[in-house]
Amino acid sequence: MTTLSAATRSWFSLLRRAHAYSCYRFPPLRAPHLHVQLLPPAGNTRSRAFTCSVRSLKSSDVFYGRRWTGGATEEDEELMEDSEVEELFQQQVPSGTTGGQHRVFIVQPDVKWGHRKQHLTTAELMLAEAVGLVNTLDNWKVVDKMVLSTKTPEKKKIFGKGNFLVLTEKIRQTSGITAVFVNVDRLSPLSEREFEDTWGVKVFDRYSVVLQIFRCNARTKEAKLQISLAEIPLLRSRLKNEFAHMDQQGGGARYIGGSGETLFEVQQRLLKERETKIRSALEKLRKKRLLLRSQRKRSEFPIVSVLGYTNCGKTTLIKALTGDSVLQPRNQLFATLDVTVHAGQLPSHMTVLYADTIGFLSQLPHQLIDSFSATLEDIKHSDLLIHVRDISHPETENQKVNVLNVLKNLEIPDSLMSSMIEVHNKTDLLNNYQSPQVDTVCLSVSALLQRGLDALKSAVEEKIVQSTGKLVLDVRVELSSDQLSWLYREATVQDVKVNAEDGSALVQVIISTAAYGRYRKLFT
Repeated sequence: MTTLSAATRSWFSLLRRAHAYSCYRFPPLRAPHLHVQLLPPAGNTRSRAFTCSVRSLKSSDVFYGRRWTGGATEEDEELMEDSEVEELFQQQVPSGTTGGQHRVFIVQPDVKWGHRKQHLTTAELMLAEAVGLVNTLDNWKVVDKMVLSTKTPEKKKIFGKGNFLVLTEKIRQTSGITAVFVNVDRLSPLSEREFEDTWGVKVFDRYSVVLQIFRCNARTKEAKLQISLAEIPLLRSRLKNEFAHMDQQGGGARYIGGSGETLFEVQQRLLKERETKIRSALEKLRKKRLLLRSQRKRSEFPIVSVLGYTNCGKTTLIKALTGDSVLQPRNQLFATLDVTVHAGQLPSHMTVLYADTIGFLSQLPHQLIDSFSATLEDIKHSDLLIHVRDISHPETENQKVNVLNVLKNLEIPDSLMSSMIEVHNKTDLLNNYQSPQVDTVCLSVSALLQRGLDALKSAVEEKIVQSTGKLVLDVRVELSSDQLSWLYREATVQDVKVNAEDGSALVQVIISTAAYGRYRKLFT
């Protein structure tokens, strides 16, 4: 009799719910607002303060069910309800990745030569990062670890026969192990099955461990859908292993009823339908994000995307620049999975929106990055990039290279790359830090201690004026008219010199070309 594993039996529940998502009903929701109060320069008693509304961007705040049409609304494409996304998120979780505890043995391959050899880091530093990944997960504990050299990383067992025997003996002698983490980007289905059969415990690679961290930190609809999409290759790999095992027992090729499909073919088809459903929902969310982005553009608030390697201090820096008490930075890998936008003011009183983005990591398969393309797409539409580096980290140079490689793969425009500001964060952790002499703008800060922020704000302001084509003008206004209040509302007023004798004022402003055109049409 063919014996099915728990993972295989779980697929039958998906058969019974294959059409659970055929019809959607979605109530319209409105995105919350972030209110930013813009005040005139100190001492100006004639002008009025005013409050403008800046829409706060999160992955979930995307005008669900409605389209903004200049004050009117109309029904838009329907999206999945939160309960349906949650069921999809929890329905087919890769086995061994949720709930419970794991006592993990970590093995770090040390590739001696070839294209897979790492030249900017060492096996010991990579092992330390792997330990950090495991420790990020609650109830997961590293019980032992080792670095093992290999000359054949592309082979099924990764290691040579002798080293593989040494590793196997080490794992068997270490009591209490429930999982082995082989720190490579992806294990092939054959390698995963070989390891699990030999060691008798669950085997993880970098892809599956990072996905588990993502799953624990997912809060919004978009994050959960993107994680579900990224899990599809993992589910396919596990499915092949399960049915390869069933084939050996003579049960994998049986047909289901009169459909003419084997059980394996049915599961493959259901996975494909699941993937299509998720991609369709993400495409609708992408359109909503595009709509939101166009509204921000019309409001003419510059967007500054803050990016960097995971846990480099991006959120702490944004909190220091904006004073936003809502932000609660965590000393944790991948604490941020959704793009959030926070308003801050520059020295000229210009308002900018800082976008907090998902952190990057080395040795991630392109499928995982592709799954989060909707979130990362916001970076391409920024007015300025700030690359934050943890300058105290021993692998800071390798982390920089990995971040730049991801940006290259995202096809970030050259104009954005050339104007990018590099920020060396966590300088308070170094005793003798010296800023390097480089051609690009490079500033040192301590976001935690709020050091170097004034220089950073000034650099951001200079770059924003250049990248957005804003005009710096001296405009003469009549104090009896609405000109001054209009400038406060639509531009950034830097200085006001009042001439009491003729009731006028000379106003220095930073203003967009479009806004200046509207001003001239109204008042000239």
